[in-house]
Amino acid sequence: MRKRKHKKLIQEGKYVAEVDIELFDDEGGWSPYLSLDDAQKLDTVREALRRGDIKSAGKIARIFTLKAVAI
Repeated sequence: MRKRKHKKLIQEGKYVAEVDIELFDDEGGWSPYLSLDDAQKLDTVREALRRGDIKSAGKIARIFTLKAVAI
Protein backbone atom coordinates (compact mmCIF):
# COMPACT_ATOMS: atom_id res chain seq x y z
CA MET A 1 0.00 0.00 0.00
CA ARG A 2 1.25 3.46 -0.88
CA LYS A 3 0.04 6.76 0.53
CA ARG A 4 0.32 10.21 -0.99
CA LYS A 5 -0.59 13.72 0.04
CA HIS A 6 -3.46 15.45 -1.73
CA LYS A 7 -5.35 18.73 -1.44
CA LYS A 8 -9.14 18.45 -1.53
CA LEU A 9 -11.26 21.49 -2.40
CA ILE A 10 -14.68 21.93 -0.80
CA GLN A 11 -17.05 24.65 -1.97
CA GLU A 12 -19.92 25.90 0.18
CA GLY A 13 -21.59 29.07 -1.04
CA LYS A 14 -19.02 31.80 -1.63
CA TYR A 15 -16.28 29.95 0.27
CA VAL A 16 -13.77 27.31 -0.82
CA ALA A 17 -11.69 25.31 1.65
CA GLU A 18 -8.41 23.61 0.75
CA VAL A 19 -7.97 20.59 3.02
CA ASP A 20 -4.79 18.50 3.20
CA ILE A 21 -5.52 14.76 3.19
CA GLU A 22 -3.69 11.53 2.46
CA LEU A 23 -4.87 9.12 -0.22
CA PHE A 24 -4.05 5.43 0.01
CA ASP A 25 -3.34 3.47 -3.16
CA ASP A 26 -3.83 -0.27 -2.90
CA GLU A 27 -3.81 -3.13 -5.37
CA GLY A 28 -7.53 -3.67 -4.71
CA GLY A 29 -10.38 -2.33 -6.81
CA TRP A 30 -11.40 0.56 -4.51
CA SER A 31 -8.23 2.59 -4.75
CA PRO A 32 -7.49 5.41 -3.98
CA TYR A 33 -9.27 5.90 -0.68
CA LEU A 34 -8.86 8.10 2.38
CA SER A 35 -8.75 7.38 6.09
CA LEU A 36 -11.74 7.76 8.39
CA ASP A 37 -9.99 10.68 10.13
CA ASP A 38 -9.55 12.52 6.83
CA ALA A 39 -13.18 11.85 5.86
CA GLN A 40 -14.32 13.30 9.20
CA LYS A 41 -12.01 16.28 8.69
CA LEU A 42 -13.68 17.00 5.33
CA ASP A 43 -17.15 16.71 6.91
CA THR A 44 -16.17 19.02 9.78
CA VAL A 45 -14.91 21.71 7.40
CA ARG A 46 -17.99 21.39 5.17
CA GLU A 47 -20.37 21.70 8.14
CA ALA A 48 -18.48 24.71 9.51
CA LEU A 49 -18.67 26.49 6.15
CA ARG A 50 -22.41 25.78 5.93
CA ARG A 51 -22.87 27.42 9.35
CA GLY A 52 -20.70 30.34 8.27
CA ASP A 53 -18.14 29.47 10.97
CA ILE A 54 -15.03 30.51 9.06
CA LYS A 55 -12.89 30.58 12.20
CA SER A 56 -13.47 26.88 12.97
CA ALA A 57 -13.02 25.84 9.34
CA GLY A 58 -9.82 27.89 9.19
CA LYS A 59 -8.27 25.83 11.99
CA ILE A 60 -8.36 22.76 9.73
CA ALA A 61 -8.15 24.17 6.20
CA ARG A 62 -7.16 27.20 4.14
CA ILE A 63 -10.28 29.24 3.35
CA PHE A 64 -10.83 31.32 0.22
CA THR A 65 -13.72 33.43 -1.04
CA LEU A 66 -15.05 33.20 -4.56
CA LYS A 67 -15.55 36.34 -6.60
CA ALA A 68 -17.17 36.47 -10.03
CA VAL A 69 -14.94 38.23 -12.55
CA ALA A 70 -17.35 38.20 -15.50
CA ILE A 71 -21.08 37.82 -16.00
